[in-house]
Amino acid sequence: MDAPGPHSRLDAAPSKAALRLRCFPHPETKHHGPPVRPVFLPFAGCPHRCVFCGQDKQTGQASQSLEKLWNKLRQELASRLPFSPPCELAFFGGTFTALPAPWPERFLELAAPYKRDGRVVAIRCSTRPDQTDPDRLRRLRDLGLDLVELGIQSFDPAALRASERGYTPAQALEGCANVRDAGLKLGLQFMPGMPGSTGQTLEQDMALTAGLRPEGVRLYPCVVIAGTPLATRWHRREFRPWSLERTRQELALALGTLYRARIPIWRVGLHPEPDLLHHLLAGPWHPALGQMVRSLALFDHVRTKSLALGTGPKVLYYPRRWSGEIMGHGAELRPRWERAGIRLRAHGGSGFILRQRMPR
Repeated sequence: MDAPGPHSRLDAAPSKAALRLRCFPHPETKHHGPPVRPVFLPFAGCPHRCVFCGQDKQTGQASQSLEKLWNKLRQELASRLPFSPPCELAFFGGTFTALPAPWPERFLELAAPYKRDGRVVAIRCSTRPDQTDPDRLRRLRDLGLDLVELGIQSFDPAALRASERGYTPAQALEGCANVRDAGLKLGLQFMPGMPGSTGQTLEQDMALTAGLRPEGVRLYPCVVIAGTPLATRWHRREFRPWSLERTRQELALALGTLYRARIPIWRVGLHPEPDLLHHLLAGPWHPALGQMVRSLALFDHVRTKSLALGTGPKVLYYPRRWSGEIMGHGAELRPRWERAGIRLRAHGGSGFILRQRMPR
């Protein structure tokens, strides 16, 4: 059905009831930009290998020489980009700013002609927060770099030590400041449930993130990948990954914090690379994890607004295009809506409307 309008029968309050309405948009701040074309550089520039890292399995790309990766990109840009829509080029999978000179410059110079003619709209890279020398960042900015995603993983000192990240929370924050000071946009990547995490780690990480106000955030829950040091710990029962249910609950709360701070969420969960699935030993991976988390976060958002209207049954009129997120994966949230006393009605509009009739 359509949403109740300003002159619908819902506005004509019956004699024994007063109508309460609450209207609101979807809480997520959406990122509207060109498609991202990833260029994977597995392990390239990394000073050491972190205990959880399996970039070759996560990306489906084996480690190669920088010369081979550069030539591969040159061929792809020349053969495919002229026939593709404008995109954002993204150097992922390694520590881009720590590549030996002059490789960061060579990659950016390779993309420069395509950026000048508009086929590449922007360029981003991922790196470590302790590899953010301000002078080098400014040089890369002048060569066309627009955004830096920092693999923070966590601001928690115990989690950073247990995962052998090699930097402190102060250095992580300094890295964020360095990116901003260089005139670059900032993205942050986190790994909920990594070794050393506690029940408060993710909540505290998101509170800090809300204050930093990055352009976007990625949340990659920690999983155990064969061939990593973390796999050895897991086999020895020295590490226990989060369950899927705990991950859903924790990440839904994290999304709520990011929603309120108006920070876009670029990704929730790892991409379903065949190599990753083949080597995945344990941990909260699910092909629909992103939808499951977003659905639960939306449910929590609506329920909070519902409680503000007081007790009693209510009706939620929601945009039909959000039906999948409202119901959840496999309609798993339907019982929760029923227990919350909220009936669901889809409509063709763009906003959410909660309705309640209260006795006079």
